[in-house]
Amino acid sequence: MANGLILLVEDDDIIAKVAQWRLKNLGYEVCGRATSGAEAMELVVKQKPDLVLMDINIKGDIDGIETARMIKKGFNIPVVYVTSHTDGPTLERAKGTNPDGFIVKPFDDKDLRVAIELALNK
Repeated sequence: MANGLILLVEDDDIIAKVAQWRLKNLGYEVCGRATSGAEAMELVVKQKPDLVLMDINIKGDIDGIETARMIKKGFNIPVVYVTSHTDGPTLERAKGTNPDGFIVKPFDDKDLRVAIELALNK
């Protein structure tokens, strides 16, 4: 049995495939992958994940930060940001959503496992 049901929100195909492979090897089940905020919201409703791994810079009209805000407010699901965007203004916006974790790309299995376990145990 999987350790948790994870929704991956990532618009880069290579990063998404690597993340899915790593998650599976760590014992997590990926219930879906979204490339935009709208797609992420649809999958949250359908799949009811235990946690969302959220890229900040995604396709569509709303970015990952706004999508995370909606997910946390409407569904109370933990969100861990996985991003390469660590500039001051982006970090401040992300902090405003009270994220359950933050992983900077590139990441390794240890970073991923620790962030997910801490978020799921909050």
